[in-house]
Amino acid sequence: MTFIGLQGAIGSFSEEASITFAKNHGIQNYQLEYLISSKNVLKSLQDRNIKFGIIAMENAQGGIVIESVKALASYRCEIVDMFHLQIKQNLLVRPGIHIGQITEIHSHQQALRQCRNYLSEHFWTRPLIESDDTAEAARRLKQGKIPKTAAVIGSESCSKQYNLNILERDIHDLKNNLTLFLGLKNLND
Repeated sequence: MTFIGLQGAIGSFSEEASITFAKNHGIQNYQLEYLISSKNVLKSLQDRNIKFGIIAMENAQGGIVIESVKALASYRCEIVDMFHLQIKQNLLVRPGIHIGQITEIHSHQQALRQCRNYLSEHFWTRPLIESDDTAEAARRLKQGKIPKTAAVIGSESCSKQYNLNILERDIHDLKNNLTLFLGLKNLND
């Protein structure tokens, strides 16, 4: 069994990137470890709890993923792959919530950046609340840990995983919204 650690939760774009990485490298017998942050991924690589780590490095709209840069500065690893993934951001809400009822928007800093124009046009009076992960924000919305009138920016996978409705699709500002992911391993492997 090959353990692949990822910067994200179930339903995250990092999960999709991890599955793509495994396929691209012919890894069939693997288990994903949802480590949420880049720091946790690199620490798990260092401690040899995982064989490979997947982190987001840069988005065409949102720019450099600062948490990944900080993690790479703190831990030593080898980059074994660099690949892009098409990111499609959606506005997710609990069933029964309509666009006019949304009181705040939650998501990862990168997702908020990727949807900056959309958010300023449609939700300029609503607070934008940064979360550690898009999928974690969706999970919290489903579990009632954030207000039921909140919306989350996330993937279609998040909407299915956490039983959320997609109010609006493809709300990212760039038509070709690509994120660069890194596949990492321990230097001594």
